[in-house]
Amino acid sequence: MKVKVIPVLEDNYMYLVIEEHTREAVAVDVAVPKRARPLPGALCTRAWRPNTGSYLDHLHLPNSHPFQLLEIVGREGVSLTTVLTTHHHWDHARGNTELARLLPGLVVLGADERICALTRRLAHGEELRFGAIHVRCLLTPGHTLGHMSYFLWEDECLDPPAVFSGDALSVAGCGSRLETTAQQMYHSLVETLGTLPPETKRDEDDVPTVPSTLGEELLYNPFLRVAEEPVRKFTGKVAPAEVLEVLCRERASFERAAEPLQPQARALLALQWGLLSMPRPK
Repeated sequence: MKVKVIPVLEDNYMYLVIEEHTREAVAVDVAVPKRARPLPGALCTRAWRPNTGSYLDHLHLPNSHPFQLLEIVGREGVSLTTVLTTHHHWDHARGNTELARLLPGLVVLGADERICALTRRLAHGEELRFGAIHVRCLLTPGHTLGHMSYFLWEDECLDPPAVFSGDALSVAGCGSRLETTAQQMYHSLVETLGTLPPETKRDEDDVPTVPSTLGEELLYNPFLRVAEEPVRKFTGKVAPAEVLEVLCRERASFERAAEPLQPQARALLALQWGLLSMPRPK
């Protein structure tokens, strides 16, 4: 099993999982199929924010030679047959529609009807097969109600398994709880993802940021350590779901303290990443 990691937006990734014998490929969380990675020659400008004493960086990407998912597919000589989507948010699913248009017959799978271009809705515990690669679908509500994580392993392979957890679990953290109860989120993090083999890689090789295993996450991720005394003492709660609720609230308070991007900056970033179109000359 070979995994290509493709950076998208500022802090997001989509993945191309390749079965090396059959050369079949599966994409995970196709956010932007045509533009993904800052290229050589990209220009970064910096603006001072006097009220916070910090800088705001803007990345200006050249219009030519976009880094494309389909270019990687072509270079690798594989057949892209399926998309696995963790949840319906645009930064994980927006590219599905265009990709399905470019590849007739493409299968788009997920657990939420709101996912763009969804072909079939998956169920918790369902298992898929792509050559020697097994995929177990794990419903992990918390960030969204229909969030699905994907646990992958390969027959007769010494490499550890991998889990693609979308925004359910991140390095030393987790996604914001938006559509579920704290109890549901606790079940997803601790009882579903937290019980996978500790050697499981969170996402996979070729990773441009800090990779992690579930064993490592269990050591330092507070959202997986809600039953431990130091975390309980910090939150003043005992029940794991209540501990998790306080951690989520504290994290949200910390995030609100950071100044959000101004509307003009948001629009610029959307344009840079291909989410808006330039007006055509008349």
